[in-house]
Amino acid sequence: MAFLSHDEIAALGLRSWGESVFISRLASLHNPQAIDIGSNVRIDDFCVLSAGMGGIAIGSFVHIGVCSSLIGAARITLADYCNISSRVSIYTSNDDYSGNYLTNPMVPSAYTNVTIAPVSLGRHTIVGSGSIILPGVTIHEGVAIGALSLVKTDCDAFTVCGGVPARRLRERSRRILELEAAHRTQWLMAMKTMTSG
Repeated sequence: MAFLSHDEIAALGLRSWGESVFISRLASLHNPQAIDIGSNVRIDDFCVLSAGMGGIAIGSFVHIGVCSSLIGAARITLADYCNISSRVSIYTSNDDYSGNYLTNPMVPSAYTNVTIAPVSLGRHTIVGSGSIILPGVTIHEGVAIGALSLVKTDCDAFTVCGGVPARRLRERSRRILELEAAHRTQWLMAMKTMTSG
């Protein structure tokens, strides 16, 4: 996988970005001035990040797997340590499928009934391959979403959820919080060593 250089990332016009950001040359970022990216982030091949008016906020230590898409008018938030597996789709806008309205972005809004609502993924969220997250969903801290799930409603913290539609399957271990603390301590020490040397 080939990634953009630091200068090429700067030329994208992102609102902000941190250190150690790896964006595939084959990824597409639309409306980059509404995208914030933290440090230690990797965005893989064929990902599409299309920021609406609400923007996209990506924390630190985040991975967005190949062929994933983050699309819509409202805000999308990925907190620290989020992991988005391949072919995941996150939407903050959704057409009305009832037949009472026209659909698609080429039709004037007077004839459509688009649902627009933010999506938020908390720290340590992992979303399995092929999953879809719909507008208005909050996935709280520590949630694991099983592969091929359709997430239509909020997910409680430190649970494993999955299915169509996604539902709570069981509790998830909180050990990741201890591992995060150890990782951050080690990372901060390494950063301090690099800057003092």
